[in-house]
Amino acid sequence: MKRFKSTGQAQRFLSAQDGINNLFHLRREHVTASECRAAGAWAFEVWSDVSGVTARA
Repeated sequence: MKRFKSTGQAQRFLSAQDGINNLFHLRREHVTASECRAAGAWAFEVWSDVSGVTARA
């Protein structure tokens, strides 16, 4: 709650974040480097679709 002005604002942010949160948590020790890169690229594609924001190169 440090940077949120109200609990409602925090809740709105967290509910929006919930849909994409698990996309970026990879267990690196269980996948190869190429699989990790591919999963990261896929996660950013999904994130840009969900958020409507295009990623910068």
